[in-house]
Amino acid sequence: MKLILLSGGSGKRLWPLSNDSRSKQFLKMLTRAEDELESMVQRIWRQLDSNQLSNHAYISTSKTQVDIIQSQLGTEVPLIIEPQRRDTFPAITLAAAYLYSIIGVNRNEVIIVMPVDPFVENQFFNKVKELEDVILDSTMEIALIGVHPTYASTKYGYIIPEKGKGDCEQARGYINVIGFKEKPTEEQAKHLIKNQALWNCGVFAFKLGYMIDQLEKRGFPAQYDKVIENYSSLPKISFDYEIVEKAKRIAVIPYNGYWKDLGTWNTLTEEMETNILGSGSISHDCSNTHLINELEVPVFVLGASNIVVATSPDGILVSEKSASHQVKEIVKDMEQRPMFEERRWGWYRVLDYKKSTEGKEVLTKRLFVFAGHNLSYQYHHYRSEVWVVVEGEGEFVLNDKLSYVKKGDVLTIPLGAKHGIKASSDLEIIEVQMGSKLDEGDIVRLFMSWEEMKKAIGSE
Repeated sequence: MKLILLSGGSGKRLWPLSNDSRSKQFLKMLTRAEDELESMVQRIWRQLDSNQLSNHAYISTSKTQVDIIQSQLGTEVPLIIEPQRRDTFPAITLAAAYLYSIIGVNRNEVIIVMPVDPFVENQFFNKVKELEDVILDSTMEIALIGVHPTYASTKYGYIIPEKGKGDCEQARGYINVIGFKEKPTEEQAKHLIKNQALWNCGVFAFKLGYMIDQLEKRGFPAQYDKVIENYSSLPKISFDYEIVEKAKRIAVIPYNGYWKDLGTWNTLTEEMETNILGSGSISHDCSNTHLINELEVPVFVLGASNIVVATSPDGILVSEKSASHQVKEIVKDMEQRPMFEERRWGWYRVLDYKKSTEGKEVLTKRLFVFAGHNLSYQYHHYRSEVWVVVEGEGEFVLNDKLSYVKKGDVLTIPLGAKHGIKASSDLEIIEVQMGSKLDEGDIVRLFMSWEEMKKAIGSE
């Protein structure tokens, strides 16, 4: 069995904390232990590990999420990286081609696909393991997990089981599926639930050979290199619409335990064990109010109930919890660079940005590099930089020359100069960028490994 975790999304539903590089699954807001917070992706990976599944798992993600995944899960987690964001069908196509033509996975091996961010209890993973048995011990092409609904939701898709038939299948733990219904009206949802329909939680399984055959039928390549080369020509469509709903033999395993999609501020705050994260306070006459503050100024909430206040360098949200889902529509067309990003080496925060009438740009950042970590050895086409070391010390390389830097040092990096830094202790830097084009795409990385870079420049 191989497990593919889908990590995508553009980070709009939990704005302003989430953005294009830090989607909801990376927000550290769930309590793992006393005074210790973890993100959804850290939680699910921990659960996979405790259920002996992490050694079988791969994360399918975009290039913009690689750094934050490695920061939160480590650099050893296997990633399958999309060349561009599209939809779940292209992402699963790429993952299947990778497993088939690069890893050499057998066509008869079962592939299980799931989101990277479900909020579930440990027993859920027993059902995940059962998917493999259903596929191997039956003639089913696709097997899904269906969650018993707890209310008539209009936001989830529904799996419609076969009624009055399939007793044998039900005794063996699964039921035949006759159809699907996406985001019904409330009345439709009530009718579906009355007829034993289940929530579709996006977890399903198939044999690798089945997926390869489906690609060949559609004239798509099954070789990883070819998929990468033609990725932009793959249809931008969900796997559910392109594959699952067209399958002839589909089974569902019912799940009656706890499952939740923490996709809005309303649902996420229900699982938080504290009402305040960050600097500030909520007055005693507030009820069901949450404050999440990433700014370095205090925020006070007085006499306001059933609201969420969320602040970050990207913006400020004040919303009634029941209305918080509307933020996705409000910010969907807003073009703004992420003001905070978590990287494999630490994080950065944008402090200021200005653009002159002549088109010159100036961007000021605060960088924090964890002890023992390093920025890549790199150069830029469109900008020069000045670094001021305000805390810590480390090794700095400029155009292949190594030096040691400490608090108070000012480092000038001309346009096109090769440079990198490694923190001996936690290192804080104020960076001022100046140039004609200031974005994260203007980075040419020569070495990611500090040791390989030092060996290449003869400074071991």
